[in-house]
Amino acid sequence: MGNFVAREDFEWVYTDQPHADRRKEILSKHPEIKTLMKPDYNVIWLVVLMVFAQLVALYLVKDLDWKWVIFWAYIFGSCLNHSMTLAIHEIAHNSAFGNSRSSWNRWFGMFANLPLGVPYSISFKRYHMDHHRYLGADGIDVDIPTDFEGWFFCTRFRKLMWIILQPLFYSVRPLYINPKPISRLEIINLSIQFVFDVLVYYFLGIKSLFYLLAAVILGLGLHPISGHFIAEHYMFLKGYETYSYYGPLNKLTFNVGYHNEHHDFPNIPGISLPLLKKMAPEYYDHLPQYNSWIKVLYDFVMDDTVSPYSRVKRPIKGDEKQE
Repeated sequence: MGNFVAREDFEWVYTDQPHADRRKEILSKHPEIKTLMKPDYNVIWLVVLMVFAQLVALYLVKDLDWKWVIFWAYIFGSCLNHSMTLAIHEIAHNSAFGNSRSSWNRWFGMFANLPLGVPYSISFKRYHMDHHRYLGADGIDVDIPTDFEGWFFCTRFRKLMWIILQPLFYSVRPLYINPKPISRLEIINLSIQFVFDVLVYYFLGIKSLFYLLAAVILGLGLHPISGHFIAEHYMFLKGYETYSYYGPLNKLTFNVGYHNEHHDFPNIPGISLPLLKKMAPEYYDHLPQYNSWIKVLYDFVMDDTVSPYSRVKRPIKGDEKQE
């Protein structure tokens, strides 16, 4: 577990990201793909059901022994909460109510945020749009690890610790790489979440509140679904910066595994990404792909050529402006 990764820097490139050009080319050959660019109202009902399920879970765990609270937080709560973060991802792209009702999506995102225990949806929206517009851009894309992460987490054991600590790094990385002034909606998101957490503690007790927070930390750390964090953009093959996953966990994650497809067409909701792939198979079938997020996690830890440095990075251009 002590082998050091040889890589000492990111994979710097001086070309534009591939997704914009591929999107134009695909649309010129398959204009029918535009029919997929519409809201997915199923997101609304699924989110309501997931919030209700977590409220029921909060009640059921309130009197359990601590060991069972932790057990259910990992077995059930972590799956539901990780799935909810990906529902919020869909909502960030206005998939719930459409682009014409952007504010509805923001408020609904705050509702979806409730079971997570920490404010997330509004800040995620702000930074995630940068990730799409400026994929890999130095100082803008906060999905790229810091130099410290690449330098320190360079052995198998440390890479395993890095995976476990993913919630921490995703939380603090924006403050270091690309800090932004706090917005009014972020303050509202924080206030609503704080009130909800206080109500959970007041009516159900500390175990229920702990369950919520533990479900997030465990679900976004060493968890099968968390394989998507690494599978999406970590460079296992030189020359490829985005990878798709076509395994069964897509059913729990709003098809986030269809990641090449998503970056090519971020305005197509997750439910329609398999259709997109079928409409333009010549653009996706030949690309490197995964069928197991668990194997991605294993390979990331055990492969001594891969580390947090295994990301394509671009120097920022003078004309690139953020939200």
